[in-house]
Amino acid sequence: MDTFAVLKISASALDAQKKRMNVIASNMANVHSTRTEEGGPYKRKDVVFSSVLMEQNPTPLEGVKIVDIATDNSPMKTVYDPGHPDADKQGFVTMPNVNVIEEMVNMMMALRAYEASVSVFNISKTMFMKTLELGRQ
Repeated sequence: MDTFAVLKISASALDAQKKRMNVIASNMANVHSTRTEEGGPYKRKDVVFSSVLMEQNPTPLEGVKIVDIATDNSPMKTVYDPGHPDADKQGFVTMPNVNVIEEMVNMMMALRAYEASVSVFNISKTMFMKTLELGRQ
């Protein structure tokens, strides 16, 4: 069994949560984007996590990774703004399907998961250091 596997697992979780926060930040930055390269308004994105096998042994330890950044297919919002350059003939503008409050909650959850992974990493590091100190005595 790899002694430092817990550090690898924590590091994989840190990386996954960092990427999740980047996707959430992108969603929030594009909350008013009505034009994209694909055409139409920005579509909200979300990350899909998966556990992964870190090593081959009798008790496999797992990490986490992002397997996909999925596009949210929920309906777009329409707002009445006849002066907007992207308004249709009736004066309605199709806006992104991003809810800022939901994104803030997702960001807080990602931050808490990131902090938990940092705690696991630091506690593991402290345990390894204490074990080394025991060996010196």
